[in-house]
Amino acid sequence: MRFLSEPSVEYGAVSVVSPLIRRVVAPNPGPFTYHGTGTYIVGHGDVAVIDPGPDIPSHVAALLAALGGERVSHILVTHTHRDHSPAAAALKAATGAPTHGFGPHAGGAGPAVEEGADHDFVPDRALGDGDVIAGAGWTMEAAHTPGHTSNHLCFGLREERAFFPGDHVMGWSTTIVSPPDGDMADYRASLSRLAQRDDAIYYPTHGPAITDPAAFLAGLAAHRAGREAAVIACIDDGITEIPAMVRHIYQELDASLYGAAGRSVLAHLIQLVDEGRAVAEGPDGAIATISARFRLI
Repeated sequence: MRFLSEPSVEYGAVSVVSPLIRRVVAPNPGPFTYHGTGTYIVGHGDVAVIDPGPDIPSHVAALLAALGGERVSHILVTHTHRDHSPAAAALKAATGAPTHGFGPHAGGAGPAVEEGADHDFVPDRALGDGDVIAGAGWTMEAAHTPGHTSNHLCFGLREERAFFPGDHVMGWSTTIVSPPDGDMADYRASLSRLAQRDDAIYYPTHGPAITDPAAFLAGLAAHRAGREAAVIACIDDGITEIPAMVRHIYQELDASLYGAAGRSVLAHLIQLVDEGRAVAEGPDGAIATISARFRLI
């Protein structure tokens, strides 16, 4: 899988990425956020803001400065991780704009291998798959894409055939799927649904634009199929526990990221068990534990 890179960004600066879209990047770089969270402003005059980002005062101030003289009509949140939704509260307080999202964070999110969950965010308006949000000169349609989180939404901008995939698709890296809220079968099904769309360009929340979405989605689907095959091969070779699978499959990965890799391996194993292709063996037969052992059926 070939990923995309982006030169270092200027935090707080406003980048014009298309006639209708601007971006302000938050200063929260890291192993799961790349250079940081990209907050998007859609439209002119009356605008929508997508993924306000982390509640970092300098980022909120930069975002409000970028919005000077404009009215925010919609605050859109792709999902409730702490690098995406917390600044919605400050933006709403400053502008009076209502928040929109699929819903609050689901319970039982598992270990915080990424930025962690934002349990405080509850949207003023709940959006479902196919719901349309419109403003002055722009129209967006919500797409429910569970997998990374169960409440993950993407947004398609009709006027430019542009798509905001949040963390469901990221150009710079694969997406972590961490059970129990993350679900690999859902994630792969959502990828297949997105492949049926005709979007011209993707603007992920982290990293650069994806200018050939169809080819990139096909690559991600193949990558996930390859990871599943690698997990099955491990079990065939007698490697039946997740930590050993991670060391075998992710030999070039920094050990500090083994925990996150283990969550994605677990997600693949849960899918195999749910589909009747594998079984978990352990003291309680519990699958959602890092110490479970697995065998194929």
